[in-house]
Amino acid sequence: MARLLYTLLFTIALPLVLARIVWRGRKAPAYRERVLERFGRAPDAGFAAQPIWIHAVSVGETLAIAPLVQRLLEAYPQYPVLMTTMTPTGAERVKALFGGRVVHRYCPWDLPWFWRRFLKRNDPRLCIVVETELWPNMLSACLGRDIPVLLANARLSERSARGYARFAALTRPMLEQLTLVAAQSHADGERLLRLGLSEDKLRVTGSIKFDIEPETADKVAGAALRVQIGESRPVLIAASTHEGEDDLLLRVWKRLCLDWPALALILVPRHPERFASVAALARRYSDAVCCRSAAQTPTVETEIYIGDTLGEMMQMYAAADIAFVGGSFSGTGGHNPLEPAALQKPVVMGPDTFNFAQITQALVERGGLVQVCDEHSLERELRTLIGNEARRDEMARAASRFVIENRGALDRLQQLVDGLLAR
Repeated sequence: MARLLYTLLFTIALPLVLARIVWRGRKAPAYRERVLERFGRAPDAGFAAQPIWIHAVSVGETLAIAPLVQRLLEAYPQYPVLMTTMTPTGAERVKALFGGRVVHRYCPWDLPWFWRRFLKRNDPRLCIVVETELWPNMLSACLGRDIPVLLANARLSERSARGYARFAALTRPMLEQLTLVAAQSHADGERLLRLGLSEDKLRVTGSIKFDIEPETADKVAGAALRVQIGESRPVLIAASTHEGEDDLLLRVWKRLCLDWPALALILVPRHPERFASVAALARRYSDAVCCRSAAQTPTVETEIYIGDTLGEMMQMYAAADIAFVGGSFSGTGGHNPLEPAALQKPVVMGPDTFNFAQITQALVERGGLVQVCDEHSLERELRTLIGNEARRDEMARAASRFVIENRGALDRLQQLVDGLLAR
């Protein structure tokens, strides 16, 4: 009954969901493209065999699961790979990472008739859902067609668990319909068990985000960017920033420049629809602003470099001395601190890190990350790091060791996938 009520409410709300897509398409036109795919209507991919279907919500999940996708393409060339995302930025990442080796579709909205159409057309042999993107009708439709579903790299914060618990009549059946869950930590697994996951379906494999291996090309591009900006200058990156964080970092940067006039800021907004407004905001703080999307080459005179492109975050990190990871002052739970850590960068984050709570806490304890509570403490910590090279190096080494010591989740996850495909 709970799912029927949910389906009724979703059906009633569908015009509003469609209107939201149209509205978002005003700033990000890609949202208006391929809309029929969200109704389960997509061109026939002409799969020669049943595909392995991987669902990743957006950019972060796509990047996290990319190493597994690469392994599957190499280990199972007889099986096509179908990837679905919810966002155009996720779609762009799939295309940039895999080109024609992977078929991309937008994930249908969660109504039974859309899923019947999608599954009948694509007939996947296995579904891998990344992290916590669970939908009642999606899982029910997979169960109806006897499609195994693996929840990979599963994470569930205490805050999210409380939200799922409020809808226990929907949550418990969804967890019962999963075939296996590969949880990032024992704490994530315990929360899923409390919500109704059967213990025999749970495997604690660790986070595959530890298995990140910075590409040599990114390191080389980052080194080249640093030469352009100026090798002797201190460089701070503010990465994956959200609304309000850009202004905060720009204010702090401006004050730091009083003591370090050569301090350069690389500012990378999280969402493409904000690129233009962030660049305009930056020009209120400096006349020496350079935008990557405009193919403008930075120089030693550049004060603020706007990273307004997609898929180049690692080379931006590689060019910096200190990394501030955004989403941590915006109430959105923070973004992945392991990316700069893997590149041996000292990491600073704000108070909102519930998306990576355990990783953040462990990285703090290991000495690779400093967590601050407000603008004043952010300025204080950045001031300390800019003025103390030995401290930066110590944090950088600790961050890198933390990543290296926790690798291995990708191997464990692939073993689970191998087992499901062998069925």
